Amino acid sequence: MVAAVIADIVGSRKLEDRAAAQRILDTSIARLDDLEPALQPLAPTVGDEQQGVYETLDQALTALLLLQLALPDAVACRFGIGIGEIHRIPASEGEIPEGPGWWAAREAIDHVHAMQLRAAPLARTWIVAAPGHDDSMRSTVATANAYLLVRDQLVGSMSERERRLTYGRYLGRTQRQMADEEQISQSAVSQALNSAGSAAVLQSLAALRGGEAASGRRPRS
Repeated sequence: MVAAVIADIVGSRKLEDRAAAQRILDTSIARLDDLEPALQPLAPTVGDEQQGVYETLDQALTALLLLQLALPDAVACRFGIGIGEIHRIPASEGEIPEGPGWWAAREAIDHVHAMQLRAAPLARTWIVAAPGHDDSMRSTVATANAYLLVRDQLVGSMSERERRLTYGRYLGRTQRQMADEEQISQSAVSQALNSAGSAAVLQSLAALRGGEAASGRRPRS
């Protein structure tokens, strides 16, 4: 089953320049698709919402982490992932995305919003499996959601620079390269990565993907 993704911009109505925020998001998504290709890349639909489709849950989780790391403080997104069948219904002005996968994604993003208002203000991602899945899939989704709560807490606590550095480590950039880019010392890069929990974020992603190194790139010192 594919992973349908619905994303929206947190607090979009309060943004001073909504058009600029969309340009930043579009650029980040375009770069993302080179790293973790989607069956249907995230694209605007209506209002502040984006929709996309990934072949597997692992690919969706990787892509959405990278997007979170790439975005600046002013543009944060939340994500609902639906596991299930999807299809498109022909209409006079194009095709309408439909199916259990999309309904599950809608339920998931509504759940994230509810969590943000209650016990988990830094929650950004949730998964819902459409009805009809077996116990194995339900167990996989439950495990992945537990992982996502912790991941979002870590990433949401990072500064914009710490997210950039974590993203750089995913890409395999050395600490020296990132120090030069940030115009700080290599020891400052190391301290930032350690205090932010960057290694835990990237290694947990690799573990979730069955031990596969993030994007096939092994970070170097």
